[in-house]
Amino acid sequence: MKGIKQALCVAVIAATCGMSAQAYAKDSIIVLTAPEDHGWTGSVATFAKEKAKEITAQGKYDVEVITCDNAGYQINQIEDIIAMGNDDLAGIVIQPIDDTVQSGIQQLVDAEIPYVAFDRIIDGVAKSAISNVKGDNEGIGAGVAAYYTSLGMKPGDKIYVYEGDTSSVTTLRNQGFIEYLKGNLAFEGKKIDPKLQWSDEDLKKAVTYSGSMNWSRSSTKTSFESLLGDASNVDIKWFYAQDDELGMGILEALRGGGIDDATKAKFLENHPAISGCGGIEDFYSVLRGDNYQDIAKQLSGIVSVTYSPSMIQTAISDMVDYLDGKSVQQDHVIECHNVTSENVSQFPSFN
Repeated sequence: MKGIKQALCVAVIAATCGMSAQAYAKDSIIVLTAPEDHGWTGSVATFAKEKAKEITAQGKYDVEVITCDNAGYQINQIEDIIAMGNDDLAGIVIQPIDDTVQSGIQQLVDAEIPYVAFDRIIDGVAKSAISNVKGDNEGIGAGVAAYYTSLGMKPGDKIYVYEGDTSSVTTLRNQGFIEYLKGNLAFEGKKIDPKLQWSDEDLKKAVTYSGSMNWSRSSTKTSFESLLGDASNVDIKWFYAQDDELGMGILEALRGGGIDDATKAKFLENHPAISGCGGIEDFYSVLRGDNYQDIAKQLSGIVSVTYSPSMIQTAISDMVDYLDGKSVQQDHVIECHNVTSENVSQFPSFN
């Protein structure tokens, strides 16, 4: 089997020198992800390469991972793949950089190249995918709401939501949180006690949204420092941060010098709760009791909901299963779990 790296090299030369590109190796699978640098998205590429090596070693498929640091470049990669010809290309697994990649995915559809979408599912082309593999974003919101309810959160309590971005991921995480509190959504098979259900009016008065933090620890840190700069916000107890990086931003703000000591003391006297999501090592180390214990011991609770970057391996497996003639779920939602100090040893983290 001719390696796909050779084909990619030819493609790059063709793009710069005007040569004609050769086709991909027969039974090749291309995996397009964000760069392998750090955090959740970087770890996706790490897990993808691990799975690619495993499947390629089996000899039936040649799997190659290509990382793209922006949407325009990712679209260009798709166009290059199509330009090479698809007779010998088995399929593509793609983690879209953002929703603008819809135009590139539509080109895959038009070229009749089977694909699996991962994580960022773009509604306009979702029905054309072999499989849409994603974590349970609604379940993440429901998980945090269920945990906070178990700690004593009741209708009308002030809640501050630190949102990830403006994508469907954030929309679903917001929706899951709200729908659990309203009694319309279960978490791990259980709904909220009817006596503790929130009304629309309760939610409207009590829940405040940050707007996009762009999944940034530093942006959340700055935002939280500003939030506590207003004395009226010191009594907010429940913080729903939609990612471990955002949760770490809150912890760093409480550890740092951007909030005066008297305000911090008053805030922590209320024993607030902080959430996260994903499995980043920094946040899990807090749950294990290794770091930030001066702050963590004053909290009523801290939780992270699972959303592992290793799910990309499921997406690649779905493509292989499809090519092998097996049944594949088109809407493939991977169950999530709450991770606390009590069970953190059961869940792997990533850097």
